Amino acid sequence: MRAWYERYESQGLTIVGVHSPEFFWEKPHDKVVAATRKLGIRYPVVQDNDFAIWKRYGVWAWPTAVLVDRRGVVRHRHVGEGAYGETEALIQKLLAER
Repeated sequence: MRAWYERYESQGLTIVGVHSPEFFWEKPHDKVVAATRKLGIRYPVVQDNDFAIWKRYGVWAWPTAVLVDRRGVVRHRHVGEGAYGETEALIQKLLAER
């Protein structure tokens, strides 16, 4: 995500990380802020302590990537690690749609 953000932000890619905590100790805001700083995450990360975003997008596992086009339509969902080339190709395709 960080590499894609750095590579494509200037072309219009917006990344919003969603932190849906698995454990109770992951819920405090200061812990999320500290983790994003430690990991060098420059894109926004929102807290989803009540799993509202998780449920809205039908997420059921960590990690899940959801690509949403400019109109707000979900165009791709990937559960788990991997498929990075496929996901990046779709990012490029969506950015080319104007």
